[in-house]
Amino acid sequence: MKMKKLFIALATLVAGLSLAACSSGEKAQTPLEKIKEKGTLVVATSPDYAPFEFQTLVDGANKVVGSDIMLAQKIADELGVKLEVSTMNFDNVLNSVKNGKADLAIAGLSVSPERSKIFDFSEPYYQVGNVLLVQKADAAKYAKVEDLDKADLAVQKGTTQETYAKESLSNANIISLTQMGEAVNELKNGQVKAILLDSAVAEGYIGQNPDLAIAKLSFEEEEENAKAIAMPKDSGDLKTEIDKIIAEIVESGEYNQYLEEAAKYTVVE
Repeated sequence: MKMKKLFIALATLVAGLSLAACSSGEKAQTPLEKIKEKGTLVVATSPDYAPFEFQTLVDGANKVVGSDIMLAQKIADELGVKLEVSTMNFDNVLNSVKNGKADLAIAGLSVSPERSKIFDFSEPYYQVGNVLLVQKADAAKYAKVEDLDKADLAVQKGTTQETYAKESLSNANIISLTQMGEAVNELKNGQVKAILLDSAVAEGYIGQNPDLAIAKLSFEEEEENAKAIAMPKDSGDLKTEIDKIIAEIVESGEYNQYLEEAAKYTVVE
């Protein structure tokens, strides 16, 4: 009986030591390692923001294109994985990363203090300012902030422009819309008087719509929008690798080449 008890005790001790060894030896996968193991980089985007991301016909098929999509492909290639683009409304893009449904959000995103509390952001890959898109006949009508008083001003829901408009242009009648294409249609139909948006995106819509223009009103007091990639908080090695890739494409001017390529799809011949 004593021998049996001794054997059980020894067996229990050995099992405990084995488990302890396994526990101490196992190392949790980093965000970058997880992506490489599954072999796919899932990127959340909202394809209604040319030239960053938008849908167009390519060889007769509807395709999501844009400078951000080229950037996403560059990152996937550098990581040695396949790219999977997950499309959705803009106000769901960040939630997709937060809920773990996407690895990254690349959607013309601007960095803000509020967003930085919840997400890690890459180094900026593009700088852009806010402008007011109006009907061409009204280009000179809006020259100062007071000209927007009681005017119907459209912004895209969930954007930094929406936040800025509510804080600094509160005398306007601010209308938050889900998709930028919807805002542009309402501007062309006269349902809104202006749209607050990124300058690069405004230029894209002007290329498609010669009846639109950028108003004289400038937003010099508003800091430039730094476009960056959002990822889960504490992304560690993933952020390090992405920052390295961004540094290379910014220094080489490669992202500007992406913009030039994307612009070819937005200009009406």
